[in-house]
Amino acid sequence: MGKTPYLRVDALVKRFSAHGQAAAAVNGISFSVPKGELFTLLGPSGCGKSTTLRCIAGLERPEAGVIAVDGRSQFDGEKGVFVPPDRRGIGMVFQSYAIWPHMTVYQNVAYALEVKRTARDETRRRAMEALERVGLAGLAERPAPQLSGGQQQRVALARAIVGRPSLLLFDEPLSNLDAKLRERMRAEIRELQQRLQITAVYVTHDQAEALALSDTIAVMEAGRILALGAPREIYAAPGNRFVADFVGSTNIVRGRALERAAADGMAQVEVAFGVVRCRLQGTIGAGDAVDVLIRPECLAVLTTRPAATENVWQAAVERVVFVGEVQDITVRLRSHSLRVRAPPWLELRAGQPVYLEMTPQRCAAIRAE
Repeated sequence: MGKTPYLRVDALVKRFSAHGQAAAAVNGISFSVPKGELFTLLGPSGCGKSTTLRCIAGLERPEAGVIAVDGRSQFDGEKGVFVPPDRRGIGMVFQSYAIWPHMTVYQNVAYALEVKRTARDETRRRAMEALERVGLAGLAERPAPQLSGGQQQRVALARAIVGRPSLLLFDEPLSNLDAKLRERMRAEIRELQQRLQITAVYVTHDQAEALALSDTIAVMEAGRILALGAPREIYAAPGNRFVADFVGSTNIVRGRALERAAADGMAQVEVAFGVVRCRLQGTIGAGDAVDVLIRPECLAVLTTRPAATENVWQAAVERVVFVGEVQDITVRLRSHSLRVRAPPWLELRAGQPVYLEMTPQRCAAIRAE
């Protein structure tokens, strides 16, 4: 039995006019988010993820569909319901942070409550509570321009939660930060969201960010949701070529199924460099064209022939790139090149003969598109 949805989006459509024609930026998508979970819309630029978020916030008016929060309709195209953004009780963190430069940290956070004519004592208490939660209580009187990028991001977070929103929306909030700070801030966002038990929708094009933060991920492309599931499910069983290629690195090899899947889901597939034993996803029969999806970390590089008799191939090293915790290696198998991730202590050089080995359960084949 599924969890009760706190946010429900059903058959949502949003169109924009371009060159005299209406193009669907969001094309009939549906999903739901249980209370207290973090749901991520992941996809490339222009796929419709930010437009979806803006529709939920009330910053865009869709043409069709339903948006409901905690059982209350915020938009219903058929019934003509459209609740203005200032009456939805939703908090939002923007990519640009939108910090007022002429205000102090405290004033930036308290401003939303002052606009609503909240009592001064209550405003002070709630603003300081929000700053405490993001670790900025000691900087309350600091001018906003004197903050670092990470501190500005925390101010934006405090401002989003000070109104005690029913739903928290994030529109690529970490894209302006450097890599190390981005990694630290995503951990802080996740910790804060879980501590407050607030329902959140997060938009990003960064697949590592989505995998690290989310309870559920929806992968979008061209206004549609192509995959929906937990991070491990999306990564291990992407279901289609676009998702496999977008979420993580994947070697995609065209092949032909030699048989139907056995009871355990396994079958043999013929590819250009030999036979691969792997899982078949979906309905695939003998002779069907398939795409074999091989993650670089699922291939082991060995300098001597392993004892295994299946999923072992002889290859030659083409390129070695040392990136610290791993080596990014390209190997050649007949006419095919594959990417492999190897431990940093394995000493390899271009032209060196090696063996590749792969556990059958860590490889999947989908119907060719």
